[in-house]
Amino acid sequence: MPELPLPAPLSVAPAPHSVLNAVGNTPVLFIDEPFASAPRGFWAKLEGFNPGGIKDRAALHMVGRARDRGQLRPGAPIIESTSGTLGLGLALAGVLHGHPVHLVTDPGMEPIMERMLAAHGAQLHIVDTPHPDGGWQEARRRKVAELLDLHPAAWCPDQYHNPDNVAAYRPLATELSDQLRRIDVLVCAVGTGGHSAGIARGLRETNPALKLVGVDTIGSTIFGQPARPRLMRGLGSSIYPRNVDYPAFTEVHWVAPAEAVWAARRLAERQFATGGWSVGAVALVAGWLARTQPADTRIAAVFPDGPHRYFDTVFNDDYCRTHQLLDGAPPANPDTVDTPTGTEISRWTRCTNVTDPMPANGALAAGAAR
Repeated sequence: MPELPLPAPLSVAPAPHSVLNAVGNTPVLFIDEPFASAPRGFWAKLEGFNPGGIKDRAALHMVGRARDRGQLRPGAPIIESTSGTLGLGLALAGVLHGHPVHLVTDPGMEPIMERMLAAHGAQLHIVDTPHPDGGWQEARRRKVAELLDLHPAAWCPDQYHNPDNVAAYRPLATELSDQLRRIDVLVCAVGTGGHSAGIARGLRETNPALKLVGVDTIGSTIFGQPARPRLMRGLGSSIYPRNVDYPAFTEVHWVAPAEAVWAARRLAERQFATGGWSVGAVALVAGWLARTQPADTRIAAVFPDGPHRYFDTVFNDDYCRTHQLLDGAPPANPDTVDTPTGTEISRWTRCTNVTDPMPANGALAAGAAR
């Protein structure tokens, strides 16, 4: 495969009108109905107001630190696996700093994301067969390794294990502190583990008693469940990302696709601010906490992106009917399990015993997951 032409690097210091100024300082919105009745509710941090979503922060920070350290040379390619949102952030970083961007994805990526990434200049590499042990995610990882061999000067952010992914979210913690002053509970979707770890660490510098609630999808291995094919994208994993800060979590909830769809659609109807799989799952859990925690508990929930990439999935009736995602409201309360590994979970379930399912520096998980 021939190398792409290298664009001229841009200035390190962007102009005052640069798109960089559109990243960060996102608003918060208080949400009660339909999840709770005022004065109960939770505060949603609307990361969909970033150009590409929450991972703009991680992409720009990881690229910036790699450039500072000389790991990413001027004009060198960036190569990474993505289900979409990080890809938008890397495309943004590529445009700003003059790097060609190669993104490895799979057939589950939404058509609108493929078109937008291509429009932003990224070259897509779509794997066509899941790995027999590690599914689509492992197939993507192996394709990344193949491309790195073909492009010796390239750099891979390795978002699942790169500590710069965690550090990127300290400014978001500062924004939340400035906006809400006191935060008792933080609710985050968990995929790479970056934003849950980074925000919680930042907030705990002034509030060590902060409770961190993780939101995962059924079929994800992150918290010890077996890997299964997953419909939801943007949260969950079929590997064990080392950026997940297991000791930081007070509890974890697993949410099923139909439950996330119900919550995302109710948000659209009642609050206008909504999003896709992760937003629906986070809202479901944050709403339950708002109903069940003491009335003066201040809950912050991170909404990673907006609704636009989900018009062909979460907000498409035909798609949802095909996958049996319109079966009515989820139960008012989650099931509860004592340990995350005792039984296979298929619906909204919580566990307050959060442990790292892999030993330190453990091997990657195998499983037929996307």
